[in-house]
Amino acid sequence: MRKVNVVILVLLAVAFLIIIQRNLLSLSDFLHKEITHTGAILPFEAELSPDLRVDLEREGDEIPVVMTAPEERLGAAVAAMHSIYQNTKANVVFTIVTVNDTADHLMTWLSAPRLKSIKYKLVLFNSELLVGKIAKKTQTLEATKPLTFARYYLPLYLPEVEKAIYLDDDIIVQGDIKELYDTSLKPGHAAAFSDDCDSASAKGIIRGAGTQNNYMGFLDFKKEAIKQLGMRANTCSFNPGVIVANLTEWKNLNITSQLEHWMQLNTQDDLYSETLAESVTTPPLLIVFYKRHSALDPMWHVRHLGTTGAGNRYSPQFVKAAKLLHWNGHYKPWGRMSAFTDVWDRWFIPDPLEKFHPVRRHTAD
Repeated sequence: MRKVNVVILVLLAVAFLIIIQRNLLSLSDFLHKEITHTGAILPFEAELSPDLRVDLEREGDEIPVVMTAPEERLGAAVAAMHSIYQNTKANVVFTIVTVNDTADHLMTWLSAPRLKSIKYKLVLFNSELLVGKIAKKTQTLEATKPLTFARYYLPLYLPEVEKAIYLDDDIIVQGDIKELYDTSLKPGHAAAFSDDCDSASAKGIIRGAGTQNNYMGFLDFKKEAIKQLGMRANTCSFNPGVIVANLTEWKNLNITSQLEHWMQLNTQDDLYSETLAESVTTPPLLIVFYKRHSALDPMWHVRHLGTTGAGNRYSPQFVKAAKLLHWNGHYKPWGRMSAFTDVWDRWFIPDPLEKFHPVRRHTAD
């Protein structure tokens, strides 16, 4: 009888181990499957990182950072992520919004030795969200590529998150990103931006538009829909390349729906300024957040490094002290001509697939 009991116990143990193994295999399969998309995004990777080892030096609450990664600018996104990761001990988790054809390339790049500990997840942007919302006269502009509008949909990428940072890809972070994340937002405010009249950044000289640092530079105040808003044309504009967002308030105030409304209205009434030369994503944000946004520390968004003449106004000492540098404007640090390319080069990691190459004026002597 005792032998029978032992045999039964052994059989039960074997059955239990088989069940455990099958469950683990099922979990592994799930983590590597694409998840059915809802709304604007399709999570490409269920896990946060291709390397799930715990980084013991990066404990604490997660700091969500959202960026976009178009194929032709992947090197910019990688350099920005590298600079953020190396300049903080905080538990940063990147959400990278991209398109299907770019995802494999980006994952290969982020598996490089200096990048493989970075925590990230990829989400695919659904460009069908933009159908009928972009005016025909602006559809050929570089700024109207679908991923430039990804910032409108922040809560969809992070449905359970209360607060997050959005960053353009043409930035380098030299400070601790936790300090930016800890920016206080006023009650009822869904976002914080840098005003274009702040003292730290020179006024941007935008191609064909002169000094563009107020609402008149982005919106046509002769249009009735703009007049009815009661906004002052000389109000200081802000730059949406760096956003600290309260996603709970964003959802409560239906910010995404408001932005889409003004995009759609522009296709009918042509509400943007005729002198607009850089960003067609900015005007709806200016309307929706008019006098309803908090301010960032100016040193956390030093701008215009990519604008003709403006970037060269900064001293090397000032650039070194800046906590976040933004090459907004035509001249990018991976292009032929730009201010302070040496700063950007410090953080660039070569493309393992050799598709992305920084271009310099004197490359063949």
